[in-house]
Amino acid sequence: MFKNVLIPIDGSEPAMRALRVGADVAAQYGAALTVLCVYRHHGPLESSLSMIRATEPTPPDKALSEYAREVIAAAKAELERIGASAKTVVKRGHPARTIVAYAKESDIDLIVLGSRGLGDVEGFLLGSVSHKVTSLAECPCLTVK
Repeated sequence: MFKNVLIPIDGSEPAMRALRVGADVAAQYGAALTVLCVYRHHGPLESSLSMIRATEPTPPDKALSEYAREVIAAAKAELERIGASAKTVVKRGHPARTIVAYAKESDIDLIVLGSRGLGDVEGFLLGSVSHKVTSLAECPCLTVK
């Protein structure tokens, strides 16, 4: 039924729970597993503020990219611990749109993602990546709480 499973992660505990569930689903179906971490580029204002606060200026994209790679490394370590493996990808962009675009271009047929458990009102006001992905994706999504 599922041949290609995508697990978007952000380093949060719900994402790590989704990683374990997604690895289990992939194993059950003999599916290929991909772990994706998307970091968002900050605009000029955020860049200026972060440069002012830093003792050694680091471009925000570089810092965010490095953090995303650390998240991927932690995911790989967890997958190794549970006896699974995955292709890993780091991308820059708007998280929900980038996840959905990657799923479409990579022939993903299941997205397994964590939910931070925001309530309806808080999720609406703050925006929920998991909610946006499940609304925009063309394939089934499994949200892990």
